[in-house]
Amino acid sequence: MSFLRRRSAATPTGPDFDVLAMDPGDWPGDLGAGLLPAPDGTCQGVFLRYDLFGGRGPAMIIGNLPEGSPAREVAEGQPPFEVTQLLAALGNDEPVHVVDTEDSPVMHEDNLLIVRRIKLSEGRISCSQFDRSDGVLVTIASWDRPITDDLYRLLKPLPAEMFQQR
Repeated sequence: MSFLRRRSAATPTGPDFDVLAMDPGDWPGDLGAGLLPAPDGTCQGVFLRYDLFGGRGPAMIIGNLPEGSPAREVAEGQPPFEVTQLLAALGNDEPVHVVDTEDSPVMHEDNLLIVRRIKLSEGRISCSQFDRSDGVLVTIASWDRPITDDLYRLLKPLPAEMFQQR
């Protein structure tokens, strides 16, 4: 969880929304999860960081941000929060900005998603976003690996127990 910067001492017990991501068993590396707390202790987002084995560093961050989450608010031309977290985890402090966006249809199970593919000034980052029917914004940021339509087939709700404090 250390890859997220905490805004307050409050720690939520877990999200009150489904977290859509890849099952840890489908990824050939390590998984880290972080909760973004609000001052009142509610969960304002869940981020999953998928790292490769062998200490090769972070490969992908998938964020789930409900409506009203402050992490969704980025200035025009600025990259999504998940991209800045990926760059911070990589130790890359070069400025990155959005160059272009493109909407494209993708099937996820029986649902048609309109996926925003975000082109960034750092060409090694792939990024895409889509809105779920429950108002949660899902953002995928990948380092040095393209995001293909096959990835969306791997996304599924993860059990809420994964995010509960013990």
